Amino acid sequence: MDAAEYALMDTVEDRMWWYRALRARIVAALAARPGAPGPVLDAGCGTGGMLAALRAAGVTRPLAGFDFMPEAARRARAKTGAPVAVGDITHQPFSEARFGAVISLDVLSHAAVDPGAALAEIFRVLVPGGTLILNLPAFDWLKSAHDARVHNARRFTAGGIRAALAAAGFGAIETRYWNALLLPMMIVQRKLLARGPDAASDVAAFPPWLDATLHGVTVVEHGLARLGLRYPAGGSILAVATRP
Repeated sequence: MDAAEYALMDTVEDRMWWYRALRARIVAALAARPGAPGPVLDAGCGTGGMLAALRAAGVTRPLAGFDFMPEAARRARAKTGAPVAVGDITHQPFSEARFGAVISLDVLSHAAVDPGAALAEIFRVLVPGGTLILNLPAFDWLKSAHDARVHNARRFTAGGIRAALAAAGFGAIETRYWNALLLPMMIVQRKLLARGPDAASDVAAFPPWLDATLHGVTVVEHGLARLGLRYPAGGSILAVATRP
């Protein structure tokens, strides 16, 4: 992403509703499928918000991360105190079978990333029995000014990412859509309101009342998902898989 987008992310990610909703799902997914013993890697960690959230949630395993942008890695180190390297997700600076779990959030969608090569590298650095947790933007028809701002070249479907994970050798694959209840509003925002070359990304500081309302909707959605409800569509996809 552009340096300005990283700076914006660093400013708002601790309080913006979408980041809080995402992190709740990642923490829950890791608790449900912790993988093998060993450190947890955030592959493409941005400015470190997810690493900080894992520690705040009580994760005691060693944490590490890397990001392609040196400035983002610097911010992540300062925010978390965790070892954060500068690296490419398709050529990761780690030895084979190093991590018990890998998290990668909205990275495979990036224009500079080959998803197949990235999954192969994640497979390589995971120990057998290790867990991979991915978050990805859903549906190419949802591409908008936001995707252009954050350099997204592709969006995914649940079936498509299942096939990609299976082709990379992963097993026990689970995928689910989320941010489903807010999808109609997302369509209106992206396709009708935020149009044109000067449109900003969706990352922003929302008024407190609106942020609380949007986050409340995601909490309700997450609660229903925990009761077994599965959504046929959503703005994002959460995928969990295991290296056999």
